[in-house]
Amino acid sequence: MIDAQLRLQRSGFTLDLALQLPARGVSALFGPSGCGKTTVLRALAGLERAAGRVALGDALWQDDAAGVFVPTHRRALGYVIQEAALFPHLDVRRNVEYGIRRIAPAQRRIALEPVVELLGIGPLMARRPATLSGGERQRVAIARALATSPRLLLMDEPLAALDAARKAEILPYLERLHRELALPIVYVTHAMDEVMRLADHLVLLEQGRVRAAGPLAELLLTPELARDEAGVVIEAEVVEHDSGYGLSRIGFAGGSLWLGAVPQALGQRVRARVLARDVSVSRQPATETSILNRLAVQLEALQADGSTVLLRLRIAAGGEHLLARITRKSSDALRLQIGDALHAQIKGVALM
Repeated sequence: MIDAQLRLQRSGFTLDLALQLPARGVSALFGPSGCGKTTVLRALAGLERAAGRVALGDALWQDDAAGVFVPTHRRALGYVIQEAALFPHLDVRRNVEYGIRRIAPAQRRIALEPVVELLGIGPLMARRPATLSGGERQRVAIARALATSPRLLLMDEPLAALDAARKAEILPYLERLHRELALPIVYVTHAMDEVMRLADHLVLLEQGRVRAAGPLAELLLTPELARDEAGVVIEAEVVEHDSGYGLSRIGFAGGSLWLGAVPQALGQRVRARVLARDVSVSRQPATETSILNRLAVQLEALQADGSTVLLRLRIAAGGEHLLARITRKSSDALRLQIGDALHAQIKGVALM
């Protein structure tokens, strides 16, 4: 586990928070500009001297009460920023090997070849940074950070400097890091689509403090994120392709959902996003309807928001949840109460 208590006072800004982040997977720090995301990352790295304590498992990197402060170069971490910051006079291979040379042979836990394959940079090894696209440069920067055999990877808005095409190019590689590395990643972003696609654990920051924190699936159900883009993320796998109708079906513990044909192979794990505005409810199961996706649910909570009501629904066949945003008039007409057995109709499903 990553355990940190950090306090920092600047003119017009105070950072004061405690973090307990899981020892594996992606923990996203999310919030508006100026809320302290990068400051937290720099403090974890020892680049920013905040007061408090920082520990990664049994490795104590800072404890002011005990007079402990491990400098950045002695912390087993990798750091990736918005700009790749590669050495322009070195080719890709020597840029990546620069990271390896920083680590004594006995301490090298990550071999170069798997990193090259994981990030798809094999064909780039002889090229100079100036000849690479933004997405390619960022993949090389990640490889260089991993070559140091870190116990923690810190990523500070690694996609912020990329256009939409380059961002789409690199996201699948970040997903592979997420799936295949037994390594905690702390990922700073202000883009909710990146959170939805990559994060396991989410920390909402506001003015230097933790507004909410927890597993992504749980936090998406809280009022802190119940805005226009309210929805859920469902972990699933591809279970069927119907080429005749151009559809694919994904399965999860609570059932299955149809969506437009996807390229993923049968059995491949995927993340699906279902927005609250694409979910409606009824008291009786619909029999003649164009909506393919229908699930039995139970109403767990409802929250009025002006002319609409946000419903939190537990899928009856499993522990997953849905959110539905309906009009207050519809809610009153259905006389909805917590505990009601309902039927959800899902108009849209998107893979992240």
